[in-house]
Amino acid sequence: MKKLLGLGLALGLLAACDRASGLRSNPGSPFAPSGVKSGEDAVDGLIVGHRLMQAGEHELALRAYLRAGAERGINVDVLSALGSANLKLGRLGQAEKLLRRALAEDETFVPAWNNLGVVLMEQGKFGEAERVFRTAFALDSGESAEIRDNLRLAIAKLDASSYDEEDNSTFALMRRGQGEYLLLSTQ
Repeated sequence: MKKLLGLGLALGLLAACDRASGLRSNPGSPFAPSGVKSGEDAVDGLIVGHRLMQAGEHELALRAYLRAGAERGINVDVLSALGSANLKLGRLGQAEKLLRRALAEDETFVPAWNNLGVVLMEQGKFGEAERVFRTAFALDSGESAEIRDNLRLAIAKLDASSYDEEDNSTFALMRRGQGEYLLLSTQ
């Protein structure tokens, strides 16, 4: 019995190593294919990610953008896309860092400026958001209605912010060594 079992195992291993039949997927097989067929190119991760973002699948888009970064390297397009996906997922801190990295690589990349402005608006940083939207608007030559609307909203938020409201904050100085002070605010 042991010899028969050993012979069956040996034949199974040989069949797996055989190039003619082996253990490959069969076109009629109910199992999913394994990977990309040789000779065919995979779809670009950025394109897949953009389509997933349009479909509202932000977590899957983030994965596609990460794959694109692994395939093509981390460049301004990948960083901006990763920032946009994190923005849609509500991860504002991560989105801000990624978008600032994208702008460090290419300070003329308009989508990164616009998305950074949106992140700053979400964080309540209306002054910086207004400046960022002005930069995006100038780089875009005023052609994008979305950027123009974002700039208008930032200006409106900035005008309606705490300048018109009574400030009930109290400030205190705290000494932190020789000649160094820390300004504390309480609300």
